[in-house]
Amino acid sequence: MTDDTIEMRVGDVLRGQGATVAVAESCTGGLVGSLLTDVPGSSDYFDRSVVTYSYDAKRALLAVNRESLDEHGAVSEQVAREMAQGVRDTADTTWGVATTGIAGPDGGTPEKPVGTVFIGVSVAGEWGTGTSETTVERHQFEGTRTEIKRQIATQALTDLLSAIEKRKTL
Repeated sequence: MTDDTIEMRVGDVLRGQGATVAVAESCTGGLVGSLLTDVPGSSDYFDRSVVTYSYDAKRALLAVNRESLDEHGAVSEQVAREMAQGVRDTADTTWGVATTGIAGPDGGTPEKPVGTVFIGVSVAGEWGTGTSETTVERHQFEGTRTEIKRQIATQALTDLLSAIEKRKTL
């Protein structure tokens, strides 16, 4: 079991729970979805990956609030939260995962240097219970653009697995 990749471990847990996941990706450009679909039988739990690179795509496909984009920018906790909730709800899945960050080599600022990413993980609670939850973590990675994207995608699946395991123990 220690040789299992993160995408295999996520798949095993989702399949075991009968849960589903959808992904909203900006900086990873579909890499999280690609990792998930590398696992045979992933159609049991994987619904979709939506690449929403532009502000317009985030608004149109995920209902990210225009004011959130204006006030916080695409690379922010608020936008990652709305992306994760939006993909979860539009896909009607148990879990939603979102990535929004700066893969480089340009685009960084002192407040948000290259390698900054916000990863959102959202779970749908039972209707009428008010138990849906969304968490967002900020991470910082180093390397080339390709290396940073790979690290973000792996971290997104790690954050998802952690959230699933945490929820299971509550």
